[in-house]
Amino acid sequence: MNTTTRENPQLAPARAHSGTHPQQDPLNLAVIVASNRQGRFAPVIVRWFVRHAQQRDDLDVTLVDLADLDLPTALGSAAPEGLAAVSATLAQADAFVVVTPEYNHSYPAALKSLIDWHYAQWHAKPVAFVSYGGVSGGLRAVEHLRQVFAELHATTVRDTVSFHNAHGDFDGEGHHKDPAGCDAAAKALLDRLTWWGHALRNARSERPYAA
Repeated sequence: MNTTTRENPQLAPARAHSGTHPQQDPLNLAVIVASNRQGRFAPVIVRWFVRHAQQRDDLDVTLVDLADLDLPTALGSAAPEGLAAVSATLAQADAFVVVTPEYNHSYPAALKSLIDWHYAQWHAKPVAFVSYGGVSGGLRAVEHLRQVFAELHATTVRDTVSFHNAHGDFDGEGHHKDPAGCDAAAKALLDRLTWWGHALRNARSERPYAA
């Protein structure tokens, strides 16, 4: 299973640091790729977003790609192969970004399975969303996910990035055709996420969270 950007050539952009947002102790950010469908558009969105995240010195980015993991929905059965590695990645993460499409007014079943196979890994951590879809831009999927993560004692970030009719927004090399708006949205999301990530990591270190 490929969980890091260095090991996943399909999703990983070149790494560059802008020199902004320096931190002594970067946050561990897990970017969860929710779509596992054949022919998915997810790699285009993920590469675009990870490029932004990796330009910051206050984040260390790891990918969790659900296309690499077959999670059964029958909880209580034997843990599937590869789950231990994913569980460790989620446990070590200080913050999450979920990159999700919208399927039938909600989010993919594979994502729900990943969420439900875990519990304490989500506690007292911030979750932000990058969504894509048709006219809704995946925002209905995001609203459903906010309710799910609230039940798991996670804090969802208000600021999102959404792409409406996303297939037409990017050129053949994966670059957004009109990047000003989405670049600004990505910066706002990452600024808010890192604020919450540091605040909640400090709080967990001072007083362990009990759910």
